[in-house]
Amino acid sequence: MSQALHRGNRPPVGRRVAVHLAVGTARMLARMPPARIRRVLELLRRGAAAATPEQALAARQDVVAVSVLCSGRFCLQRSLATALVCRIRGVWPTWCTGVRTPPFAAHAWVEVGGRPVGEPTDTVTYRHLMTVPPVSGPRGGLRGSSRPPRSGEKA
Repeated sequence: MSQALHRGNRPPVGRRVAVHLAVGTARMLARMPPARIRRVLELLRRGAAAATPEQALAARQDVVAVSVLCSGRFCLQRSLATALVCRIRGVWPTWCTGVRTPPFAAHAWVEVGGRPVGEPTDTVTYRHLMTVPPVSGPRGGLRGSSRPPRSGEKA
């Protein structure tokens, strides 16, 4: 999805360092195969509380404010960086990728409570292909995962 986003105000220096770290890590993650991205995100989300819409939006705004690439058409890197910033802050949104037709388009975003955060209204037209939601419970059982549970894991 091609879009130019308002870059907004840069976060304070202390927060900016963590956001730059997340953006750089997201750039490396974005070059990995989808299955590996999912595995990495599933590991990273452990121990994080579910993000609120306000927390996810604040993370997204910080990412867009410090990265020219993430403020443009690089939705995969932006969504990964947003999820990573949330994780640094102790929370986790649902990270999503999806497609729509016609015309064909692919997109990546974060959502909370089934609603895309900081995305254009047409994001709801995308069909989810992969999601990495927050973990529920102390053992790390999955809630709403797009994959079947592993043996010994509660659905």
